[in-house]
Amino acid sequence: MNVPTWLWIATLVGFVAVLFADFWIVERRPHAFSTREATRWVIFYVVLAVLYGLVIWMLFGAGFATEFYAAFLTEYSLSVDNLFVFLVIISAFSVPKELQHRVLLVGVLLALFFRAILIAIGLNAVQAFQPIFILFGLFLFYTAFKVLREDGAEDFDPRHSRAIRLIGKVWPLTSDYAGTKLFTRIGGVKHVTPLMLVMVAIGATDIMFALDSIPAVLGLSNELLIVLTANAFALMGLRQLFFLLQGLVNRLSQLAKGLSVILFFIGFKLLLMGISAAFNVEVFYISTPMSLSFIVFVLFVSVVWSLVLERRRK
Repeated sequence: MNVPTWLWIATLVGFVAVLFADFWIVERRPHAFSTREATRWVIFYVVLAVLYGLVIWMLFGAGFATEFYAAFLTEYSLSVDNLFVFLVIISAFSVPKELQHRVLLVGVLLALFFRAILIAIGLNAVQAFQPIFILFGLFLFYTAFKVLREDGAEDFDPRHSRAIRLIGKVWPLTSDYAGTKLFTRIGGVKHVTPLMLVMVAIGATDIMFALDSIPAVLGLSNELLIVLTANAFALMGLRQLFFLLQGLVNRLSQLAKGLSVILFFIGFKLLLMGISAAFNVEVFYISTPMSLSFIVFVLFVSVVWSLVLERRRK
């Protein structure tokens, strides 16, 4: 996949323009997101991802476009399971509703920066030593077991994370918000506001999530453009998805099981790829269209199953 320079530039400019427009439209009048407004934004970002996939199709063919859609859908679906942790963080810091969008936006920007670094490291490792796919596959098996075993994040307290303790050693902390300010002066001394702390907590938590999701997306594509843009589209649409699903997260009780199945599946695919590269043998190859179909099917079954169980409980 020989990506022309103009496409890299256009992609970067497009992402910056969309994020700036998003920030300008929403932040000029901070307010609590309604379900209707969040739905419009989610549809907007999903349509953007679909259109970008069509551009890849026209420039590089259906195979790479399928890789992009599979990678995007995997990243977006894995991010849904992370929304519960975001809810815990925002609740722990008692973030006012009108500031929640800004918190998530800055957290996403931090995540984009650090994920780009992790993706570059992961791709270089794969290109230098393809049998590392075996390690990635085993790691996804472990992650899938962990997702399947854990029932939630009830014991997670972001206020006691290492990042928050480190900030507390540099600046004194205040428990009062000061509008959209990250720092405020109390008695002539600069203090860090809770808004800064919650942004750091969101960004640091997403980096931990990236350690699970990036090996998964590398099992679907080894193209830098596809992996980066799939992550970027998933992260940009995550904020609005948060506001759309924050009242529904607890209803999707079977989603974690579905995500664990997807991680098992991609881990198995990575394991086969690693064995093939390590021992130079032909093994069963799982194509990208097959992967995409399986991911869509599992997500559909997980959501329908969750809604059926919820209706029976009611």
